[in-house]
Amino acid sequence: MNDRYDAGAANHGADQYELVGYDEYGQPVYRQVRPQQSQQQTYDPYAQQTQQYDQGYGYDPYAQQGTQPPAYDYGAYDPYATGSHQGGGPAPGTAHDPYGRTTAAEAPGRQPHAEQAAQQTAHIPQQAGPAHDQEAPAEPQREYHTEQFAFVEEPDANSEDVIDWLKFTENRTERREEARRRSRSRIVALAVVFALVAAGGVGYLWYAGKLPGLSSDGSATGTATAAGAQKRDVIVVHLHDIKGDGTATALLVDNTTTQRGTTVLLPNSLALTSDDGTTTTLAKSVEDDGSDGTRDALDTVLGTDIEGTWRLDTPYLQNLVDLVGNIDVDTDTDVPDPTAKKKGTAPLVNKGRDQTLSGKMAVAYATYRAPGEAQDAQLKRFGQVLQSVLRKLSSDPQAATTTIQTLQQILDPSLTDKDLGTFLAGLSDLAKGGDYKTDLLPVRSDGTLSAQTGAGIVRNVLGGTAKSPDKDAAVSVSVQNATGVEDNTEKARVVLLNGGFTFLEGGTGTARATSQVVYADAAGKANAAEVAKTLGLPAGSVTKGKVSGSADVSVVLGQDYKPSSD
Repeated sequence: MNDRYDAGAANHGADQYELVGYDEYGQPVYRQVRPQQSQQQTYDPYAQQTQQYDQGYGYDPYAQQGTQPPAYDYGAYDPYATGSHQGGGPAPGTAHDPYGRTTAAEAPGRQPHAEQAAQQTAHIPQQAGPAHDQEAPAEPQREYHTEQFAFVEEPDANSEDVIDWLKFTENRTERREEARRRSRSRIVALAVVFALVAAGGVGYLWYAGKLPGLSSDGSATGTATAAGAQKRDVIVVHLHDIKGDGTATALLVDNTTTQRGTTVLLPNSLALTSDDGTTTTLAKSVEDDGSDGTRDALDTVLGTDIEGTWRLDTPYLQNLVDLVGNIDVDTDTDVPDPTAKKKGTAPLVNKGRDQTLSGKMAVAYATYRAPGEAQDAQLKRFGQVLQSVLRKLSSDPQAATTTIQTLQQILDPSLTDKDLGTFLAGLSDLAKGGDYKTDLLPVRSDGTLSAQTGAGIVRNVLGGTAKSPDKDAAVSVSVQNATGVEDNTEKARVVLLNGGFTFLEGGTGTARATSQVVYADAAGKANAAEVAKTLGLPAGSVTKGKVSGSADVSVVLGQDYKPSSD
């Protein structure tokens, strides 16, 4: 390593350099100094030297032996000179090396091997010189700067790579272990959550009475108790057709426990107990007893707690549909235009899915009942319109209240605008979310409820207990239709139920001209006369005879029967 310094310095020629420090490998670093001699020499570190000469550095081991050139003056470049010679060059007969040592001038006859021996004794800075140079003037104490030895403080790159690799390996192992722990924790957490959800779902179904095998009519007592303990808000709606003079009734139920809404359609033939204790029908109760009496009678029969009555006349229903922006209904029949004067006019409402109905069309569809059609069919259409209106009504209580107030209808004292608006807004939210349904309360032909037909809805939906009036409290009438018109049976049934009688289906017989009302004994004569009067039959049609089944009075309708009410 020292040869590089000596060889490079020997070939510099006339260029002058001074030592400025050391590189990161401990090698001396020089910089060029402006020469003070006119004679210059080009430095070629790789050129083949044909002559061997001494430029103040002694013997050049890489130069070719040959004739020595004349010595040059290096007095201007002597960074380590002691200052003993004040001239512009070296003292006569001497030469200076870069370290300031003085050597004898080369004699013309000096042998090459002597030169080599002398040059090999030259020392490098920070190294002890050869023994014969100890008498040379001492070098001045030189000041070194910290940046010249910065490489000593720098860590070994290889050591840092090893440390980094060990850290990476250790971190990767820790990350894998941590990932495994997190994975196991997630699996355990998911299993716990799944178990809780399953348990909660089963508990909810049990509480709501919806578990298979426990929600039927013959369900266990515990399930019925859970269904009865649920919180429900119930109001009754009476649709009054001001042109057809008929009514349709439904219960709107908001189960706040199960978050489900239901419309329960009540047939007009439902048997109720009037204020005086006599048996009547729902339709007659609405007409005679008014809202308060009908509400109390329904609570008695169904075991419910109805909070209010909403009387909805057909003009208000039309305005309500127009306010919510029309409704969409899956219609089950074509409905003719009641205002059409010519036959063959296109129907007002067409049969089909997703039919858009305006207010006028909605009223026509909700009140339509085809000839010979049971009242239950019309009641189902009314239920469709109600649910469609709830889907279009605002779910915001304030907005729904504003809609009700805009109708400007006079409500029953039991129900205010705000109460009705808030209640309908809650049902609207359920209807929009798909948590709403419509059920028809099934009743027997005599208007009573059975445990198999109506008790399931009464218990699970209304949370009540079915309690029909005692059948012995009303006169039972068996009706056989011999008029040749199928619809007359239904019309007679409605009339008799509205009259407080119990209706029994007697089937259809061979057409006959006159009607007949039969009683079994003298005690039943008065009842038979009252039945004939109710049906609009002449008094001469009443006769004593054999009464069919368990009926008190048996009626055979002939072609002279003229129904007076739908």
